[in-house]
Amino acid sequence: MSDPVLDSAVYGLFSTHVLHLADKYGVLDALSAEQPRSAADVAARAGADAETVDRLLTVLAAVGVLTREATSYRMVAAYVPYLQNGHPQHLGTFLTYLVESTAEKIGKLDEYLVKGKAAADAEAPAPFEAIYRDEASTGQFLTAMWQLTYSVSEELVRLADLSGARHLVDVGGASGAFAVQALSANPGLVVTVFDLPEVEPHLLATRDRHGLEGRLRFAGGDFFRDPLPQGDCLHFGYILSDWDDDTCVALLRKAYEACGAGGRVLISDRLFDDAHTGPLSTAVMNLSMHIETQGRHRSGDEFGRLLTAAGFTHRDIRRSTQDKHLIVGERTR
Repeated sequence: MSDPVLDSAVYGLFSTHVLHLADKYGVLDALSAEQPRSAADVAARAGADAETVDRLLTVLAAVGVLTREATSYRMVAAYVPYLQNGHPQHLGTFLTYLVESTAEKIGKLDEYLVKGKAAADAEAPAPFEAIYRDEASTGQFLTAMWQLTYSVSEELVRLADLSGARHLVDVGGASGAFAVQALSANPGLVVTVFDLPEVEPHLLATRDRHGLEGRLRFAGGDFFRDPLPQGDCLHFGYILSDWDDDTCVALLRKAYEACGAGGRVLISDRLFDDAHTGPLSTAVMNLSMHIETQGRHRSGDEFGRLLTAAGFTHRDIRRSTQDKHLIVGERTR
């Protein structure tokens, strides 16, 4: 007897690769939410082999991404922003990153189970030395992070209420997804993205593309070795989940000093529920953090304890309607 929970666990390997291939070869772009199309029509529009396309579409319909009507397929409207090029929420580059980068590292878990992570990774480069090893790898990673964060950042910025802020420092802000949304919503704001020097050309390209000359700035450095730039609000977007608790407290203490009395720190990240049983995306990415970084995902209460240890006297959890949420820490005046 088929069981949907077991099926998802066993056959997820196939559905991820099918979704990636359908995106890579334009199959998803050839589909429509308004008009059902046959597999042959989709294949012709994508310039791909019809039989293979038919089998890919059958899997996607079984997963629930598509609906099937007789011999034709239609994109489920709710998933169009994530699966078709041109939408801000498009996940194509993230799918590529999962299949071409993360998947090949999953085998490390075998060694972790036998030796433990510390012993198995003793000779491995630091996490971001590997991620930023060359321009192609850097670009792919930053594009994937943009796709995962740009859309939800609009809601997170609204939850943050930056109306009283003058200077936001986005620590590890990458190519500026959160920064752009913050600047769009707050005309009087200036944002400095503080990140490794390899990120600068990507951030400057974002600045020029969005016409943010003078308001979006870059400061290069290493947040382990260098002080953080001063600002009345500091933001860690998907940064603290890369590191262990002691490292997070050390970074938050730097933010405590940099934001001054009355300042705030914002943490954007996935959150476990209080029972640490989900959601699934957080549980899976928690395993990814184990493979690719030195961190893990946490619950809201766990982030709150890190803020308290760093000196912040007030904390607040503000949940979005999506898979990433906001934790706010305030420094008493």
